[in-house]
Amino acid sequence: MLPRTIEWDDERNVIKMVDQTLLPARLEVLECGDVDSLIKAIKEMKIRGAPALGVAGAFGVALATFNANSFEDVEEAARKLSTARPTAVNLSYGVSRAMQRVRAAKSLEEARRAALEEAKKMAEEDVATNRKIGEYGANLLEDDDNVLTICNAGKLACVDYGTALGVVRAAVEKGKRIRVFACETRPLNQGSRLTAFELLEDGIPVTLITDSMSGFVMQRRLVSKVIVGADRVVSDGFFNKIGTYSLAVLAKHHNIPFYVAAPLSSFDLEKRSGEVEIEIRSADELKFFCGVQIAPLDVDVYNPAFDFTPHELVTAFITEKGIFTPEELLELKRR
Repeated sequence: MLPRTIEWDDERNVIKMVDQTLLPARLEVLECGDVDSLIKAIKEMKIRGAPALGVAGAFGVALATFNANSFEDVEEAARKLSTARPTAVNLSYGVSRAMQRVRAAKSLEEARRAALEEAKKMAEEDVATNRKIGEYGANLLEDDDNVLTICNAGKLACVDYGTALGVVRAAVEKGKRIRVFACETRPLNQGSRLTAFELLEDGIPVTLITDSMSGFVMQRRLVSKVIVGADRVVSDGFFNKIGTYSLAVLAKHHNIPFYVAAPLSSFDLEKRSGEVEIEIRSADELKFFCGVQIAPLDVDVYNPAFDFTPHELVTAFITEKGIFTPEELLELKRR
């Protein structure tokens, strides 16, 4: 059974996390004892997924307080941590929540207690939030539905349970027969390495396909719903793992409902898509696979980690507060 994706070790005052770069071959827990090692783990995607990064941000602030000699040291660590990955809003949200408690503290000792308390609170909130997302979303799934997803929006992207996969888990817990089609999600294969792994761990039927097969399986009516996660929802659409936009266009063409499962902490409705930086990752992720060269070393590479999907392609957003169409979300924002 998978442990929690990320948690705090009270005895050693370090962060413990599942090293997701080693799955599915090995399940190992990585320890981070300072903010620099945490930032390295985030950039190397040893810890990833918007909700998990939010909690990592809060735990990172707590870690900074334990290593700091002054409040200025904590502020500097928080600045570096909040920009470790730019597209998902949850990382900076988690840092900000913990820093509010730090700034209200009168001593570093008080800041340590307050930041750690807030981070642990966020971790428990994440699990409860995902359960609520699953509870609402399960009502959208019918017996014998085949659900297509991309990347990993399961327990490994969160503290536990998951968002998109949380919807699947909740439906299965209600006794519904659900099968998942998992896109492998190149170039880092979070779908084949992580999503397939954790669904098999839970005994949920899953079929692995390459990203380029998604249109074909829709055309053959092998898919009845598409459910994905989100790294940031803005006023004109949402950002998620590269390849999500293609799924949305294909789902629209084939009249297949397209749902986004995400906590409200991933919503940034004051911004539009043009204001959000899309992370561009290393060319080596496309030139090498598991250390083996698979492309010419001198070829030009474009490797964005995320893409943008406009609201008109989304059937509904599944949140911990209920299910909303994009129009209803924007109306909530105006209130």
